[in-house]
Amino acid sequence: MQQIPTQFPVSKLTLAIAGTIVGAILTAPSLYAKQLWSDNSLSLLRGNDYEVGAEGRKVLTLEHVSGHSWGDMFSFVDRLESDNGDLETYWEISPRLSIGKVMGKKLTAGPINDVLITTTAEIADGPFPFTNYLIGPAIDLDIPGFKYFQLNAYRRNNEFSDDNWQLTPVWGIPFSIAGQDFLYDGFADWRSGSGNNTTELNVTSQLTWDIGALMQTPKTFYIGVEYVYWTNKFGIQDTDERNLNALLKVHF
Repeated sequence: MQQIPTQFPVSKLTLAIAGTIVGAILTAPSLYAKQLWSDNSLSLLRGNDYEVGAEGRKVLTLEHVSGHSWGDMFSFVDRLESDNGDLETYWEISPRLSIGKVMGKKLTAGPINDVLITTTAEIADGPFPFTNYLIGPAIDLDIPGFKYFQLNAYRRNNEFSDDNWQLTPVWGIPFSIAGQDFLYDGFADWRSGSGNNTTELNVTSQLTWDIGALMQTPKTFYIGVEYVYWTNKFGIQDTDERNLNALLKVHF
């Protein structure tokens, strides 16, 4: 279970310094912040095999992703409604600073397309509120067949447990079958053990079918499934989730 620290760890100071540096870079006169592209989506999921809390839940998810002259941004908010009446809201905000774009140089080598500083804030309310901060290096890779592939590494600053490490690949693979367009995308979070929490692995992926194309509005309306393979969920030993969710998603 989670362990509450008796004092702030030194890494909070490190995060504050890193935030100041990033803020100074983003506000430098030589760097003009422009949004280059963006996409938003609203998803509704339903699953019956959740661990920790009620087994059945509905989840409404609002996602935003965008590219900028300084890097990129991904954020989402989940509103979870459990069958036992519990309500929870969970946010993640993940800006990534492109070293190549800031320097005005292409940092490419082999499959490496860019080198970045990646950050994330995890914020939850509900029965177990917390706020965690993550920072570390990242690379973007060009891999044949993938729309994108990121590899992010973090030092985690956890509010109610010892700091630890996280490795997060993120991917998207578009493909077509019989003239129909599909997307397989997802992420994998590997987190090292910390204090009383054990090492955990969460692989969450979605397989979606672009049915908007059938209505002459491609890339707007998707149906499919999300599958969660989570070992030692929340760092709790032998709490393993294998959870299939039905999924509806609208892009706008």
